[in-house]
Amino acid sequence: MPFRYGRWSGGPDPLAPPYDVAEALDAIGDEVLAGGTPTDALRRLMREGANGLRGLDDLRRQAQRRRRQLRKSGELDGTLEEVRRLLEQALEAERRELFADPSDDARLEEAELDTLPDETASAVRALADRQWRSAAAREAYEQITELLRSEVLDSQFAGMRDALRGADAEDMRRVKDMMSDLNDLLDKHARGEDTEQALSDFLDKHGDFFPEKPSTVDELIDQLARRAAAAQRMMAGLTPQQRAELSDLMSNALGGDLDLAAQLDRLNAQLQAARPDLDWNSDPRMSGRGELGMSDATAAIAELSDLEALERGFSQSYAGASLDDIDPEQVARALGRSAVDDLQALRRIERELTRQGWLTRRDGRLELSPRALRRLGATALKRVFADLASTGRGQHDVTGSGIAGEPTGASVPWEFGDTRPLDAARTVRNAVVRSGPSSKISLDVEDFEVVETERRTRAAVALLVDLSYSMALNGTWAPAKQTALALHSLVTTRFPQDSIEIIGFSQYARTLKPTDLAGLDFDPVQGTNLQHALMLARRHLTKHSGAEPVVMVVTDGEPTAHLERDGSAVFCWPPLPETLELTMAEVDRATRAGVTLNMFMLGDDPRLVEFCGELTRRNGGRLFTSDGSDLGAYVVRDYLRRRTGTPSGRRAS
Repeated sequence: MPFRYGRWSGGPDPLAPPYDVAEALDAIGDEVLAGGTPTDALRRLMREGANGLRGLDDLRRQAQRRRRQLRKSGELDGTLEEVRRLLEQALEAERRELFADPSDDARLEEAELDTLPDETASAVRALADRQWRSAAAREAYEQITELLRSEVLDSQFAGMRDALRGADAEDMRRVKDMMSDLNDLLDKHARGEDTEQALSDFLDKHGDFFPEKPSTVDELIDQLARRAAAAQRMMAGLTPQQRAELSDLMSNALGGDLDLAAQLDRLNAQLQAARPDLDWNSDPRMSGRGELGMSDATAAIAELSDLEALERGFSQSYAGASLDDIDPEQVARALGRSAVDDLQALRRIERELTRQGWLTRRDGRLELSPRALRRLGATALKRVFADLASTGRGQHDVTGSGIAGEPTGASVPWEFGDTRPLDAARTVRNAVVRSGPSSKISLDVEDFEVVETERRTRAAVALLVDLSYSMALNGTWAPAKQTALALHSLVTTRFPQDSIEIIGFSQYARTLKPTDLAGLDFDPVQGTNLQHALMLARRHLTKHSGAEPVVMVVTDGEPTAHLERDGSAVFCWPPLPETLELTMAEVDRATRAGVTLNMFMLGDDPRLVEFCGELTRRNGGRLFTSDGSDLGAYVVRDYLRRRTGTPSGRRAS
């Protein structure tokens, strides 16, 4: 049996390698580290595109350009103007014929033509029973009826205009039979009956009217409703006078067949009931120098409706928005196959991020998985260490051996951030083995080994991060979030024997789980409840009473909220004396327990400076001032300094 080979066209290539989402993941990570949430980051990625693909914003702009072109394609009264031209043509031919006749009957008929109504529809109706003397006039008048009938039906069923040109009685009977069977089919579907076989029988009988060959009744309804809604919008775009005239003309065109008119009305009612979500009534606001007939105007407005729906989908600005809301068939009709390919590629990015375990959805919200969180934390930590290395800060702080204890006699490969002493002999030996005895010796990162030491101490770390609205207003939220991620990564990967708790506080304080960190956002509420945060930190330290306590507070404002006895929060600015007293009471409790509080102050407000100065004076901790750009370096350096054995309760120099 011969085989033919060609490009795969059945959807995603089943033999394609896993999609590389590294660039997309890095873009999401950058957005999160800049203070955003994973949901916002993915939405921005979808809007701007990735891996050389057009984003939703580009597709939306393309749809907007096409929509503007369509709206300038012509006026909607083309059919009405064509009827007027045919009517004038018929009357002119008839008058020429009458002028050649000297009889009184001819003069009487001329007078009747002169008294015809000015309104086109009324004039056409008045001439319905006329016995035309001119064959050319009779032919032009008959074209009016044929034009209106074909335009009305073609506005409902695409392609009927050509099929009905010169239609005889038998052709119109087939149209009526089709519409009757179609309405019966839609009735069955509306009642919830199984219509699979009924649709097949219908298409066997009337398939020439439906070249698109719908596979389901819902697909058939979509095709018909899209065009019916566009036809109704076309009527809404006319002036009241034009609308009345065209409606009258359409009624006259079908008036000789009441059954056909009734079937059309029945069909429109069923379609509108089945698809009430479509735009059936708004003015499309078409303009331009050309004139569009009913059929052409309906097609243009149907495309315009597609573009309007696509613009809403591409914007993703409504609640619960998803790429799955965008219909690829609409995209193909309006923007072409290349736009569909871009949309499918964007969907694939989102799908692969989830399938490969980087993103998860919980309660309808997008979150970074633990795997992605570890990668993000490592990225944040690298940035902090790069800042330390580039500025020279922290060199003294990160090179002690007090964190590890006595050497075990063995060595281990060096890893980024490892502070243990270098084993020079084994490092050089690794370089010789790698390079060969006859080669020039050069050290590589993989050659380095450090002295393995016993770990003798562990720490209980509490990082208190201000989540109040002022953090966003002052532009300090992003560095605070990056600092939390970096410190969490440092503690969990380099010092796994330590325990860390991130505590966020605004009007209330709360403990943040590791999976919450990436989606961490500032609270759009007023209040800086440091008292509550210190209470949670004290509970964490109590659980690890044998560990070295490390407590760091990141804030840009003095306390403005405290807890009442019933657990409710009270906010006031300027702060109430009670708020400051209760906060200092928590500071004193920590001091008596031997816990040092180091303050990282993001601002220079005099009241904040005064409060932080008083706090560190009473507690014995240290006060750091930062504009946010060096916050991560300060916090990590402070943790490493205190982790190397600085006794608690003593002011660090």
